[in-house]
Amino acid sequence: MHDDIRAALARHLPGHADAPVVPLGAGLDNVAYEVGGDLVLRRSRDEDPGERLAAARREAALLTAVAAVSSLPVPEPVFVDEPTALIAYRKLPGAPLHLNPVADPAALAADLAEFLSGLHTALDDGDSPLSALAEVDDTPGEEWLTDAKASYETAAAVIAPADRGRVEAFLAAPPPGPPRRLTFCHNDLGAEHLLVDGASITGVIDWTDAAIADPAVDLSRLYRDLGPDVVERVVARYGGDADAVGPERVAFYARCALLEDIAYGVESGAEEYARLGLAHLDRTFG
Repeated sequence: MHDDIRAALARHLPGHADAPVVPLGAGLDNVAYEVGGDLVLRRSRDEDPGERLAAARREAALLTAVAAVSSLPVPEPVFVDEPTALIAYRKLPGAPLHLNPVADPAALAADLAEFLSGLHTALDDGDSPLSALAEVDDTPGEEWLTDAKASYETAAAVIAPADRGRVEAFLAAPPPGPPRRLTFCHNDLGAEHLLVDGASITGVIDWTDAAIADPAVDLSRLYRDLGPDVVERVVARYGGDADAVGPERVAFYARCALLEDIAYGVESGAEEYARLGLAHLDRTFG
């Protein structure tokens, strides 16, 4: 990977060719590196080179379109390197919220509400480029629940016996019906993708999963990571269709996402996912 990074930099930013390269980590979809303290290079983890390049091109176009409707900073594409399928963008200030929790998460609610209002109404005028750049994700609740049950088979090994009953009761209940509407969504809006400096949000990163989807999904990971009280404050200021992000729908997706995180942490050895998932289990299944 380092050789690919050096080659890409030599082609596009020769001044950075010898800059220090520091791993930023690897998620489910991408691996990322910081270069020279001011640049981030990222690549899809897809095994197919053509798919990796397509993902980089799509993300660059998507970030440009998102910047036009986002009230919060998003990464600014610098280049897409075709031979290596690397996308580069300027590093945003701040640090990931999940590693730098704010003392009062409710202080983030107003900015999150404005951000989500702009995002979820971006397609309303009918001519947004986002409609062509984002795929539709209309995964039914039944499929979410099936995946959550599979996640629980792995996650149960680290969930305390006293907590398993309410998780199993959730998995035995029917899922919510189809959403009222689909909107443009970040679609993976967890604390790990929010950058903060003090009590201010300085950026929203990792738009790989952005899609035209159920807007409740964007609230769900905030519910999981920041708690239901913060989400209630966000919805109170929300400029989209508030009925589309009702508490039952949001909680459903939050619980599925939490089980997925714990299972991923157990299976991959990425202890942070399991640790944070378990720390948030009580309020998410409260």
